Amino acid sequence: MATSPPKPATWTYSEAFVPEDEVLANARARAEEVGAVAIGSGGGAALRFLASVLDARAVVEIGTGAGVSGVWLLRGMRSDGVLTTVDIEAEHQRLARESYTEAGIAPQRVRTIAGAALDVLPRLTDAHYDIVFCDGDKVEYAAYLKEALRLLRPGGVVAFDNALWHDRVADPAQRDEETVAIRDLGRAVAEHEQLVPLLLPVGDGLLLAKKEWAPEDVQ
Repeated sequence: MATSPPKPATWTYSEAFVPEDEVLANARARAEEVGAVAIGSGGGAALRFLASVLDARAVVEIGTGAGVSGVWLLRGMRSDGVLTTVDIEAEHQRLARESYTEAGIAPQRVRTIAGAALDVLPRLTDAHYDIVFCDGDKVEYAAYLKEALRLLRPGGVVAFDNALWHDRVADPAQRDEETVAIRDLGRAVAEHEQLVPLLLPVGDGLLLAKKEWAPEDVQ
């Protein structure tokens, strides 16, 4: 029996099921001030849950914004976990550091790197990270996936925000560059032999994929 899509009230209830506190509200306000679009509360809660389930110690974030997603991730990570967050906008990272401080996160738990993601990611350590969260240039998502496969340890997870891209990805008539890039990414993730994919309809869509263990990784 097919299920009907959720009603707007149900959707709103689901998105707000894990409420945001004052710290996250302030971080979201900072993001709005500089035009950075932060992940929604439902997606943020999913990231925290994921970081907690994986007992994440090392996470890469592409797109710092003003720290909304970073705070969610850090709250789910181990107490000694380190978030490496990359953004081309140094001002966004300055605001993010304000958010981390307000959240009571120790400075040594966050490594901010100002620069273009595709310049920075190749310098990071292979197979070292538990999560790679991508919320940068949508046209570069396929390149982020390639880098994530190298950066993730076996069993790690790559996550992409805006996987539904304002309801455009599901509409084949929408052929703008960003929509096509995200649609192609979803197809590539779903068909990749080394990945276990999942598309969560939270916020603007959160695409997740677990990097499978290769036979040589299993002792």
